[in-house]
Amino acid sequence: MQTIYLIRHAQATGQGPDAALTPQGEVQAAILADLLHAFPVDAVVSSPYLRAMQTIRPLAQRAGLSVTTDDRLQERVLSTLDLPNWRDLLKRSFEEPDWSAEGGESGRTAMNRGVSVLRDILRTEGQRHIAVVTHGNLMTLMLQAFDSSFGYDRWERLANPDVYRLLFDQGQFQRLDRLEMTQSP
Repeated sequence: MQTIYLIRHAQATGQGPDAALTPQGEVQAAILADLLHAFPVDAVVSSPYLRAMQTIRPLAQRAGLSVTTDDRLQERVLSTLDLPNWRDLLKRSFEEPDWSAEGGESGRTAMNRGVSVLRDILRTEGQRHIAVVTHGNLMTLMLQAFDSSFGYDRWERLANPDVYRLLFDQGQFQRLDRLEMTQSP
C-alpha cells in the first residue's frame, strides 16, 4: 500500500507565487507537522509557491527530509483577467470541466496536470508515504479525479491547511479520507 497525504497550504498573505504564510499560517504549519509526524512520511513534494513550501517545511525538517518541488502542483490559473465574479466562474469551471475563462486552464486540464504528479509519485520506488502540498482549487480537482463528490461546494469548505489521505494498492486507488487538524501544537 502507498499513502499520499494531499495537503492544502496553510493561511497565506495572498494568492501570488511569493505570498508568505501569515503568523496564523505559521502556527498551522507547526500543527500540521505535529499531525503528520505521527505518520511514517518518507518523501515530501510541494508546489514551488512560497506558502506551500513554508507549510511543509516544519514537517520536512522534523523528519529529516528534503522537499522536492514540482511545477505541476502550482495553483490553477482560472483566468489572466481580473474577474470580480471569479467565484461564479470557478463554480462554472467545476460544472463544465472543459470550459475555461480567458487565459485560464480548464478544470479537466488542471485535474490531469495534478493527477499526473500523483501517478509519477506512485511509480517511484521506495516511497510509501508521501506528503504532497498544493493549493485549494487544484487539490479539489485532484480529489475529484478519485471521488466525483468533490466540486465547488467541497472547495468552499476546504480549510487552510487541509489534509486528505489517499490510499493506493499497486498504483490502484482504494479510498480517501480527511484527516482532522487539532487546534494546538
